[in-house]
Amino acid sequence: MATPDPASDPQTPSMDVDSLGAALEPLRDAGSGRSLLELGWIRRLRRQESRAVFELALPGFAASQRDRIAAEARQALLAVVGIQDVQIELAQPEATPTGSPPASAPIGGAGHGAGGHGQPPPRQSVPGVRQVIAVSSGKGGVGKSTVAVNLACALAASGLKVGLLDADIYGPNAPTMLGVADHTPEVHTGPEGEQILVPIETCGIAMVSMGLLIQENQPVIWRGPMLNGIIRQFLYQVAWGERDVLVVDLPPGTGDAQLTVAQAVPMAGVVIVTTPQQVSLQDARRGLAMFLQMGVNVLGVVENMSAFVPPDLPDRRYAIFGSGGGRQLADEAGVPLLAELPLEMGVLEGGDRGLPVVLAAPESASALAFSALAAELAGRCVAPATLA
Repeated sequence: MATPDPASDPQTPSMDVDSLGAALEPLRDAGSGRSLLELGWIRRLRRQESRAVFELALPGFAASQRDRIAAEARQALLAVVGIQDVQIELAQPEATPTGSPPASAPIGGAGHGAGGHGQPPPRQSVPGVRQVIAVSSGKGGVGKSTVAVNLACALAASGLKVGLLDADIYGPNAPTMLGVADHTPEVHTGPEGEQILVPIETCGIAMVSMGLLIQENQPVIWRGPMLNGIIRQFLYQVAWGERDVLVVDLPPGTGDAQLTVAQAVPMAGVVIVTTPQQVSLQDARRGLAMFLQMGVNVLGVVENMSAFVPPDLPDRRYAIFGSGGGRQLADEAGVPLLAELPLEMGVLEGGDRGLPVVLAAPESASALAFSALAAELAGRCVAPATLA
């Protein structure tokens, strides 16, 4: 058990503080199962006569546990003999590494950037990351996360060091698609006391996702400043190490997450994912226009589900969602059509069982299309020396 901080009152017997720490020892982080005292989320524990006082210092990704932790801590401390009241102090926003933009405080106060007031801070590179490529879509259900995951794996298979940031905070699917939904990342303390996440290594890439930090069916009910804060933490308070490319899987739409990433970090560009349907194109146009308006380079359009390839007739193509939509969008915007990705059963099966199609069936039509997309983007966004 981590030793609680000494009491601020010199008259407080150490055994009283020890009894308070013992009462709080059973409290655990819902994600990792580790003691809150060990994690340092409960600190400065002390006794002031009949009152127990402590500071609650939750990192952004654990903000959804605040009410539960506060209630359990209060109940545990009130069970200690002589304690009649509990005072919980909220910690100030954590320090961030030198040169990094401050993470917005999920508890108390509006954040910086898109979620707060005033001008956003200057864009700041992610330490160790050479290029950032975002994958976005105007609407959900077009296979954006499937594209992001397979693109990351295909880039890694080409010899690059790749990270994947799942920025879809409300609907994080990357852990399931990569077969690590039951994993919990380690949390380290940085040189200035900040919380540093260690990404999960899987399928040749390093990945972080909100899905790794919450229970399977737990909803994330956050407003803009909290969303802004966790995305910045995923960018700047993760031990990414040296990465040639960081692929960012954005949520659908044109909301806080897109604004935060676009304003926070310089990007090589963004890939717009759509299906051939006109309904999908309508929303994709809005998303593409948003990035152009914000001065973000649009690398091009990926048309997903361009044609269905039946498993028993691999030479057949059925345009079940229409045809030509991706080309139409690319031509309108004056950007390249990067890929027309077929729809195969292997893509769906790979996502469900946690092994992306580029790894499960590398010779399939879908995998070959993803590999070609990765080669195109690597050639345009990554220096040749990195690929050598």
